[in-house]
Amino acid sequence: MKLKLSALALLLASANLSAQTEVRLAVHKSFSLPQSVLAQFEKANDAKVSVIKAGSGNEMLNKLILSKANPIADAVYGLDNANIGKAREAGILAAVQPKSAPVSAGMPVIAAVNYGYVTLNYDKKWFEQKKLPLPKTLQDLTHPEYKNLLVTPSPATSSPGLAFLMANIGGMGEEGALKWWAQMRQNGVKVAKGWSEAYYTDFTQNGGAYPLVVSYAASPAAEVHYSKGKYSVPPTGNLFLKGGVFRQVEGAAVLKGAKQPELAAKLVQWLQSGEVQKALPTEMWVYPAVKNTPLPKVFEFAQAPKHTDSPSRNDIDTKQKQWVSRWTKTVLR
Repeated sequence: MKLKLSALALLLASANLSAQTEVRLAVHKSFSLPQSVLAQFEKANDAKVSVIKAGSGNEMLNKLILSKANPIADAVYGLDNANIGKAREAGILAAVQPKSAPVSAGMPVIAAVNYGYVTLNYDKKWFEQKKLPLPKTLQDLTHPEYKNLLVTPSPATSSPGLAFLMANIGGMGEEGALKWWAQMRQNGVKVAKGWSEAYYTDFTQNGGAYPLVVSYAASPAAEVHYSKGKYSVPPTGNLFLKGGVFRQVEGAAVLKGAKQPELAAKLVQWLQSGEVQKALPTEMWVYPAVKNTPLPKVFEFAQAPKHTDSPSRNDIDTKQKQWVSRWTKTVLR
């Protein structure tokens, strides 16, 4: 009798799993949330969340555009204030989006989830050993003493790379920024495909050859957190230079043609929930967008800049393709 009951229980459990509705969430490759947090949404909604990692931020967007006739996901996380215009123009977003919670950093049309600051990081030990003064302006980086010192992710394939280019144009104007990049090409700037390659392969802090990297203002805090007690202060620092700081806001949205639009809307709103917002800082090293979310102590090392630079919203939406094309011709060809 007990065997029959056990078999029945297994059968019922199996039936319950198969009855769960799948909702697909497309994300960039830096997305990270504890499985225990994700499980809370699944349990509350009797659903199975399938997380689809689709490359860097801009790679993800390109995949969503190419597959819009048969969407690969129901919702997306990781669109940002630099590429949201392209997403809207391509028609990949559902016409009706869920209502957003009150946020300290907003997004056009979609729900903001988090924000951060794209800026230059430097390797403190390298500069101390070389006795080289830190650059005080972006123009300093074009001088011979800073030759072959900077690595950047490409704005054509990387969200932080694109954000940095937006800051350059916001601070120096289009012509001034491209002139600076032409000088940087002559001065040995290295271009990596994405942020992970630039930071974890090319940056001297991680064994590479470049002591300056385009990264995030929260990266020094992450270095302390992951050192397991090795560092009580960050081994890296931020350079908040004019024309070199961009506030990147990332959001989530329901995709047009979603198979599960109602569940997708709940998933988008859940990304603004307290449990997700509290997990974000030490999972993805970003600031939670929803107001009054507490920050962990290690974020005392995540400096917030006093200034940021950005082109106008209209210019970002209408000129971005032109800017990336001109950057590519200036730096890579």
